[in-house]
Amino acid sequence: MHIDINCDLGEGDDISSCDRDASIMPYISRCNIACGGHAGNPEIMRLSIANALGQQLRIGAHPGYPDRVNFGRKSIKLSRSELLDSLQDQIGLLRTFIAEAGAELDHIKLHGALYNDAESNEELAEQILIFFAQEYPNMKIVGLANGAMEAVGKKFSTAFIREGFMDRRYLSKKKLAPRALPGSVITDPKSCLDQALALARGKTFSGYRGEPIQLSVDTICLHGDTPTAPIIAKQLMRHLRKNGLTIHS
Repeated sequence: MHIDINCDLGEGDDISSCDRDASIMPYISRCNIACGGHAGNPEIMRLSIANALGQQLRIGAHPGYPDRVNFGRKSIKLSRSELLDSLQDQIGLLRTFIAEAGAELDHIKLHGALYNDAESNEELAEQILIFFAQEYPNMKIVGLANGAMEAVGKKFSTAFIREGFMDRRYLSKKKLAPRALPGSVITDPKSCLDQALALARGKTFSGYRGEPIQLSVDTICLHGDTPTAPIIAKQLMRHLRKNGLTIHS
């Protein structure tokens, strides 16, 4: 048995942050690289791509609201055309650098508040997925398992990768607990490993208020900006192997 592990990378403030990202890459199978909206710049993108290709990772675009001040974690008011234009600019920039490296983008995963907004607004999810289908018909979409994007994706036969989170708590309706809630982000390595194993096996785990949660996922996310991410990534591979699972896209 195997499970895909993805990580949001290229989100640091300067080129030195790529060293930290590179320390995570040997223990994952897929990465999502910030492409200038909430974080990232050409230098970081190019080095992130080179490092990811060196580890034979699937590389995806990680666009979000164009709001670097709030790291894309606050909803901002944009017209639909402004939002779609921004997504096209962000993905296009990363795609250019990928082409320079002789590779291709594999997938798209929205970031932060835009990810959450698309999950809470089916109309927005539909508009974004229609846009992606028109502009990037060969790319897969990574989104929340059991969420609005998945439901809309089924309507349009989108190649959809169902995502679970090893370092976030879930509410009873299988939605992510907002980051504003205390304890919604799991920083304890053991708790992250236990939740990752449960997700990989489709077993139950404890939600935000202790309720049992069960999800079927194709990929599990480890947030690269979690302080303990490099430690957790290394321990995760060992933990999964110990329990008969390998990491593979």
